[in-house]
Amino acid sequence: MKIIALSLLLAAASPVLAQDYHMQPIPIQTRWAKDVSPTNALKEYPRPQLVRANWTNLNGLWDYTITAKDATQPTKADGKILVPYPIESALSGVKKALLPNQNLWYKRSFQKPALKTGERVQLNFGAVDYQATVFVNSTQVGQHEGGYTEFSFDITSALKDGSNEIVVKVFDPSDQGVGPHGKQVLNPKDIYYTPTSGIWQTVWLEVLPAHAISSLTITPDIDRSVVNITVNSAATSPVQLMIDGKTVNGTTNKNMAIPIKNVRLWSPATPNLYEFSAKLGSDVVKSYFGMRKIAVQKDEKGFDRIFLNNKPYYNLGALDQGFWPDGLYTAPTDEALAFDIIAIKAMGFNTIRKHIKVEPARWYYHADKSGMLVWQDLVNPNQGLPEGAKAAFEKQSAEEVLQLHNYPSIVTWVLFNEKWGQYDQERLTKWLKAADPSRIVNGHTGELLYVNEQLRSPSPNAYISADMTDVHAYPDPMNSLKMNGKAQVCGEFGGIGVFIPDHQWITGSAWGYVQEKPAGLKAKYTIMQQHLQLFQNEGLGGSIYTQPFDVEGEQNGLMTYDREVVKIPFAELREIHKFLNPDMGIIPVVTAKDADLTEPGLLYSKLLQEYIDGKRDGAFLKKMAMMASQAGDKSGAALAGADYIKTIKTPLSDDDIQSVIQFTASTKDAGFAYMNSNAEVFKRTMGDRKYTVAVMNMIFKGEMEPLMQAKAGWDEIEAKIKPYGAAGEEIFLRAKTIAFYNEQNWAGYKPVAKAYLDKYGKNISGNEKTTFQQAIDQH
Repeated sequence: MKIIALSLLLAAASPVLAQDYHMQPIPIQTRWAKDVSPTNALKEYPRPQLVRANWTNLNGLWDYTITAKDATQPTKADGKILVPYPIESALSGVKKALLPNQNLWYKRSFQKPALKTGERVQLNFGAVDYQATVFVNSTQVGQHEGGYTEFSFDITSALKDGSNEIVVKVFDPSDQGVGPHGKQVLNPKDIYYTPTSGIWQTVWLEVLPAHAISSLTITPDIDRSVVNITVNSAATSPVQLMIDGKTVNGTTNKNMAIPIKNVRLWSPATPNLYEFSAKLGSDVVKSYFGMRKIAVQKDEKGFDRIFLNNKPYYNLGALDQGFWPDGLYTAPTDEALAFDIIAIKAMGFNTIRKHIKVEPARWYYHADKSGMLVWQDLVNPNQGLPEGAKAAFEKQSAEEVLQLHNYPSIVTWVLFNEKWGQYDQERLTKWLKAADPSRIVNGHTGELLYVNEQLRSPSPNAYISADMTDVHAYPDPMNSLKMNGKAQVCGEFGGIGVFIPDHQWITGSAWGYVQEKPAGLKAKYTIMQQHLQLFQNEGLGGSIYTQPFDVEGEQNGLMTYDREVVKIPFAELREIHKFLNPDMGIIPVVTAKDADLTEPGLLYSKLLQEYIDGKRDGAFLKKMAMMASQAGDKSGAALAGADYIKTIKTPLSDDDIQSVIQFTASTKDAGFAYMNSNAEVFKRTMGDRKYTVAVMNMIFKGEMEPLMQAKAGWDEIEAKIKPYGAAGEEIFLRAKTIAFYNEQNWAGYKPVAKAYLDKYGKNISGNEKTTFQQAIDQH
């Protein structure tokens, strides 16, 4: 019997719009955010494997407007947004949520490029989340669905001389839609994070000849000492490659197997890359490739292991989410984008598992150049599998595999994660292997998931058709199943929560599978790595630690979310990792502060004494409340939180609203009355539903939970929360439904569950609604 969690998710707040661009306030930011301006937003050419000289970067300030989903194109802008930072991010200059019943509109003008006879103008988008409709001079030039893949439109026929106008309409329902959305949810909490909506990668124009190169397909073959290159274009034409010091003539849309003498292999220790160019008529593009091979083979002891370049190679990895406090899905700068990879390498890892996100092309270029193996997750389908979710997942996964084919760093495709939207596993694993035979396939990472050595759910046909077996074990690692022909890996483990004061996104909590103080992290982590060494002797071929960086509410990274503090020094991490990754190659230089190992309780006690001595300024009280809750002093946290709320003045800023929510957990807290008396302000910022969910959680914590713990009857609980109106009724029906479900009290369950679904079913996920309804039908 699955136990259903009672808690509802609390929404993040949105701010009042700024008319002139400036970065919006956030709890912490990275060192690169200060370098971002409307004139230099991600200025690098965005597609390193298909580089053209003649291009125009359209990043910068655009007009934006949010309208109802069924509204026509607006005539007036709400303000300016800095592209390509998502509208929810601080760097966009807006930091406002986009809801499933809204559209986001972008608009900017540009000058028509000078064109020679027959030349075309192509408008390119790195990625737009989720559905984009593009207009040029009021003419619709195309549509694209899917938040993670690039797309382009030929806009030549829509152009006019002089100034031209681009309009992009975006619809993004995040986790309420049918499409893949990764870790983005409208109500972020724990392992789920703030959504990214709209344009979040570079937008640019290119002038192309009438016959142009559309893409390249590059597949190395080190066993034959050749690289296979296909130059793709709309028509079959002669093409010329300049590669490895020689010129090779061929034909577009046909594979050219090009011999490479004295092959310089690509690996994390020696990331050798070959540069080349392709010429089709007047169209010239520059590109590169790496000569490497990945496979699962038996070692000399008979273990099935991951082989890199025909030798056993332990994949020592970290689980990288790709989120940023200032840009969410979008790194502030290209330097920041590269930093994550070189920081992970400086820690002594050789592998990154890119967790249910597809990065911009330049991220993979930095991985190729720096020398980092990548396990690339496909972005999972909506976990509830609503109608249309499977089709969207398969279409967009095919686009992801095709788009990422050429990067030598990517060695493994990961199909499913912990049964999130899993279906047709055998068919889809076989499809993925056939779509890209040059890589190995992890058909289901964490299909067997253990938490505190307890198996979450069995899988009778585990890892069918895949190249590896992959167990997730929190917090301590495990070896996965031994199955003939499959490598054994531990696809996730760890999650050691360690908070660093003044470097936290959410200061009231430090989520992790296990909590540790900074001074104890190194010992705990070292022991985990030593167990991996023991498992390696028993056949383990790879492991992925959760995780390199804190992310929003998760504070279980080896570095803080702002990338400022490393919790175990880099040199010490490399010393721990050298047994599983002995050949690290050249170590990049990375700058970060070492963590302060002072006992956190001692830091808090100093603040408490200052409070006793009369200190009451707002910034001090806010910090004290945060430190108190994390030091376990609940009464101190309540005191400081209540006093902090008294210092807040109207009109309320976004930071004020965030703080009230943060320090208000129940109806007993001072912030509850404050939220009620300022309800309309909070609703404008949070949205009506997110506000209601927050109030419901507080009613449960302050009124219902104490009575439930005292074994009070449901009639007494209902009478207690009646004064809270609809929010009280909804949380009461939810709590009673879940309690009867978990107790398997089906006689009591059926009428209350039916009442809950009839009245409030529209407010819960499709997956949960199905679970409740199935229980009604079965009993």
